[in-house]
Formats: sequence, C-alpha cells, structure tokens
Amino acid sequence: MTSISPVQAQIKVHREQFPALANKTYFNYGGQGPMPQAAMEATINAQEYMQLRGPFSTEVNAWIAQEVEETRIAIASVLNAPPETITLTEDVTVGCNIAMWGIDWQSGDHLLLSDCEHPGIVATAQEIKRRFGVEISICPLMATLNDGDPVDAIAQHLKPNTRLVVVSHILWNTGQVLPLAEIVKVCRQHNSSKPVRILVDAAQSVGLLPLNLTQLGADFYAFTGHKWWCGPPGVGGLYVRPEARESLQPTFIGWRSIITDPEGKPGGWQPDGRRYEVATSAFGQYAGLRAAIATHQQWGTSEERYQHICQLSQYLWQRLNGLADISCLRIAPPQAGLVSFQITNNKPQSSRNLVQFLEKQGLLTRTILAPDCVRACVHYFTLESEIDHLVEEIQKFCQM
Repeated sequence: MTSISPVQAQIKVHREQFPALANKTYFNYGGQGPMPQAAMEATINAQEYMQLRGPFSTEVNAWIAQEVEETRIAIASVLNAPPETITLTEDVTVGCNIAMWGIDWQSGDHLLLSDCEHPGIVATAQEIKRRFGVEISICPLMATLNDGDPVDAIAQHLKPNTRLVVVSHILWNTGQVLPLAEIVKVCRQHNSSKPVRILVDAAQSVGLLPLNLTQLGADFYAFTGHKWWCGPPGVGGLYVRPEARESLQPTFIGWRSIITDPEGKPGGWQPDGRRYEVATSAFGQYAGLRAAIATHQQWGTSEERYQHICQLSQYLWQRLNGLADISCLRIAPPQAGLVSFQITNNKPQSSRNLVQFLEKQGLLTRTILAPDCVRACVHYFTLESEIDHLVEEIQKFCQM
C-alpha cells in the first residue's frame, strides 16, 4: 500500500465536509466550487427561520439587516478592506456592470480591455460603445503568458482619453496571475485628462489568492462566493475604493441604496457600499457563504491554502507534461490553481471529446474556447491521487 503524507492525510479528513466530492473527482473549482456541509446547513436553517418567523415581519427584517452586515464584515475581513467599501451583489458580472455603467461616459472616452476577458464583460463594453460613442481597444495579454510583460502591454495601450481599464486578476482561460499592483501603478501615473480607473474581474482570485485590496489599490474589484470560496450561488460582491466612490454613480437603484426621510421619500444615496445595492436578494444564502469561508479557515490561512494550491497545480502540470500528446499552455509551473492544456494529436474536437470522456469516468473538467483547450482546477483539498487518476484517464483518451 502506498503511504500518503501527513498533509494529504489531513486533507482527506477535511474534505469529508464536502459531500459533492464523495462520488466524483472534481477539477472545476473555477466554474463552481462544491459547498461544504456547514454551508448547506446554514443556508437551510436561514430559509427555515425566515419562513417560520415571517417571511416578512419586523423580526425577520431586523434579522436580514444583521445578516447583511455580518456578511459584509466577514468578506471585508478576508479581503483586508474596510466593510464600508463592500457592496453585496449576486455575482461577478453584476459587480462589473455596476462599475462599468456607473462611470459618466462621454463620447470619445476610451475603454481598454484585455484579450482574456469573459464574453459577458466584452458584451457590456460593446453596448457602452454603442450607447455613448466610447472608443474600445483590446490589449493583447494572452501573448504574455510565457514571454512578455503584461504591465508594459497595458501601458502601451493607454491613451490620453482612457477612462477605464478592465482586467482579470487571474486570467480565466490561461490561469496567468497578473501583477495587479504594478498595473494599478502604471494606470495611476498615466498622463490623462481624467483619472484612469481600474476594474478587476476577480472571478478566479477571491478564495484562491491571499488578498489585501486596500494595498492593491484597484478602484473596483468584482468577485463571487460560489467559485473558490465554495459558497452558495447568488452571493458575490464588489469592492469600491473610497476615492472612487463619489465619481461612480449607482446603476441599479432600490430601497437598499437610498436614504429616506421620515415620510419615506428618497433623500440621497447611502454613504458607503450600500449605495450600489438594490432590494431583495438571496438573504438566506448569506449565512451559507460565511459558513463556507469559515470551513476553509479551519484548514489554514489564506496564504497556507494558496501555497498548497500552487504545489498541487505544479504537480498536475508536471504530470501532464509527461504525456506525449499533451501540451500545457504555460511553460513554467502555474501561479494558481488553474491548469490549461491542449491535445496535440490533431484529433477533431479533441478538447470537447476529452471533457466528455472524463465526465463519463467521474472526472469533471471543462473546455475553454479561446484558446481551444481543456482547463483543470485544483483546490487546496485536492488529493494527489485524484491528480494521478486524471492524468491516467487523459492518457487513455489520447491512446484511443
């Protein structure tokens, strides 16, 4: 019998808290993380409480207000940001839309995107261009995965009329971790007619990277709880840097975003992150996200979890590089938990067919269209034996 390390033994015990891992081998954390049992129970208990005590009553309304603030504080604590900078949203896309539409766009303004942004963000930018006559240009960051400087690439594409730069902290297709602090610095120093704001799509970074949003300095940082945090779907957030708040107007407006006078009439915006919140949300899910975050913290600090993710992703990368028909996109060990690779045997639709083949064996991965590849994600509680199993099945597919 092959012995396992003490760390792997500890992980085997810890992962028992994730029921979804009992009947499959999971490599799709970048799509949606499996919820721990504590998160599911917290969500169910919250829903039961609202139904038994309300669902609409003075008691439940007071409870909701407390849930909202406890969740805001819990998120802010993990991200090292003041609670008043956090807006609670449904997901990354909502957060990005708040930031992108809240800018006072003028005809001729410039919006800079990378060539690795999610289609939803690209479509939003295209609609802003159509409505306001905004100029859009694309910065080629995909080419910097193995050779090149992403900071310089962005600097070369800034213009005097640039108003907003949109980048992902971790590129969802290649797994590249961008040097965000350096990107923020070059945007801050750029000579433009108005401040260059930086919006970060943090779909793949929150719950994976150790983060200090106060130090990073990005203006807007949009994230979700259902991926690497393994929380329930429908709960996410947006960090808005205090210096950028007054120039970002609310896009969606509701009772949570406004201050009312004694007669109930709107009298202005909330002074903090609440000004971008709208109305009724999935309040019963909030406790589930807090429980999911607490489950990860039981195992170790964010830095400890990240280091273990990197060790496991490097192990997967090395094993994949040992296969004759597989080529990893990144030629150096991964910087995060996303490992993208291509099949080089020229079989038609190989990526899609491989993902379908793996799923039939109980191994969940996903395809990426640009570039055409397969993406496998490891979390800190992934087992080395699971990685071995994945590589063995990929080898079988390539030999078919």
